[in-house]
Amino acid sequence: MSGLIPQAPRGEAVDLINAIALRRCDDERHVIRFRQDDEVRVWTLAELDRKAARVARRLRALGLRPRDRIGVMSLNHIEFVLLDLAILKLGGVTAGFEAGRYRPEQIVDIYGLKALFAEGIASGGAFFDIAEIQAWAEGAETEAAEPPMHAGYDAADIFAIKFTSGSTGAPKGLEATVASANSSINDTQTLFAHRDGDNLLVFLRLVLLQQRYWIYSALVYGHDLTLSNLEQALDMASACAPTVVMGVPGFYEELRGRLLSRHGDSAAAERGAQIQAALGGRVRYLWTGSAPASRDVLEFFNHAGVPLYEGYGSNEACIVAKNHPGAFRLGSVGQVLPGKSVRFDQDGILIVASRHPVNCRYTWCDPGINEKSFLPSAEVKTWDLGHLDADGFLYIHGRIDDIVTVTNGRNVLVRPIEEGLRQHPHIREGVLYGTGKPFVTAILSPDLAAADAEALRRHVATMNQRLFQEERILAVVIAEEPFSIENGLLSSQFKPKRKLIYQRYAAQLDEIYARHARTPEAFSEAAAYVRDCRTPQPSLNRDPA
Repeated sequence: MSGLIPQAPRGEAVDLINAIALRRCDDERHVIRFRQDDEVRVWTLAELDRKAARVARRLRALGLRPRDRIGVMSLNHIEFVLLDLAILKLGGVTAGFEAGRYRPEQIVDIYGLKALFAEGIASGGAFFDIAEIQAWAEGAETEAAEPPMHAGYDAADIFAIKFTSGSTGAPKGLEATVASANSSINDTQTLFAHRDGDNLLVFLRLVLLQQRYWIYSALVYGHDLTLSNLEQALDMASACAPTVVMGVPGFYEELRGRLLSRHGDSAAAERGAQIQAALGGRVRYLWTGSAPASRDVLEFFNHAGVPLYEGYGSNEACIVAKNHPGAFRLGSVGQVLPGKSVRFDQDGILIVASRHPVNCRYTWCDPGINEKSFLPSAEVKTWDLGHLDADGFLYIHGRIDDIVTVTNGRNVLVRPIEEGLRQHPHIREGVLYGTGKPFVTAILSPDLAAADAEALRRHVATMNQRLFQEERILAVVIAEEPFSIENGLLSSQFKPKRKLIYQRYAAQLDEIYARHARTPEAFSEAAAYVRDCRTPQPSLNRDPA
């Protein structure tokens, strides 16, 4: 059998969650590949399913039952996959937490967990070292006739908890329904037809529920899967030859930079061969979302004949729109999925309705957040600005809070300007600041510790020549270190956390505007005032103060 649903008709709705929870997978043809002990391991999907069933029996022996919340705090290891599938077979609820960001004792109490599996934790009480999962998976074989551990999830049942990576406040916890997962995966399958012969490379964090959808897809629809992490993704691609790569824009930006530095600006056909060689040689298409992809990156891959399909979604609404084979428009995030509909309110903010909502409220959040995100109609207010074209392609212009309003009352949409900043090879990220200020300042995350400040200033000055007056960047803060997940300035989806970046460089920003008040002649769109926060360097500014 090739998957739990052999030869499922294209577009037919499938209850994937219950298929995995209640049925045995005997697919010996398709495999999951993963790295362990410095080598690539290969299990058939039937073997993965059997091992998960053994783990589920062990969970039940520990006293865990259907509907129990079970926490997983781990990086992308096979143990995470086994445990998540086992929780489905038990009828429980998986709550995935980013490793290193939470205190285990706190989350057990706050989120009502009956057990928490984490890396390197001492086992005892509700706590378990996730490394034990492999040994549990090698236990006694299940009897062929052993009945399922529960009667199945109802469509409205909760099977997982999603947590946002918001920049401020408590992480927002959203309980995801079975119907929402089935709807999203089925809609995606209708567009992309993942099938026998496909091998999906998954390297984004498994705590992001959508990444686990591709594991469910492999078990149900019958295709291969390669599990990795970001650091090893290119090595695993080379070793395992995926046909589909699921990555954030930053991954493709880095790959583009690497290929350009190695080969220069090659002709399209040569570039296509270079991209294929870097990713194992069998790529059917590339998938991206989570953050905006620059036009340069999209053109680099698509013009080379390696489709990079951008999409749009959110934790609250899951996948909303996606470019796909047969319906692709560069610069858009694709047409709206069958199970979704969109409208725009009087301020131009995108509102999303789902046939099967993820949920209609956060279970855990700061006061006032539910009302900001969820409408009484069960629609999700995204706070993103955009439009639909005549053919139904969705375009996202940025977030409403991505608009900087300077003191002359002019609004500055920051996304296209920040995209322009990233055109410089030594600017990894740039964030604009200036609401309530007389001009805009850019906070730059340098690609290299030794990135030349004068070159960065020249890049800003060149940009200013084609910007409107209110958009021009009159001051630059060069961050002391690149924004990263580790220093808290990037989310787990590699998006800049604006509020935290503003807070981190508040003193420098205050200094800049105070200096402008004293000596405005030191600030010019032709040169820009530079405040370099790295190792002290000779001043680049004309201001003697």
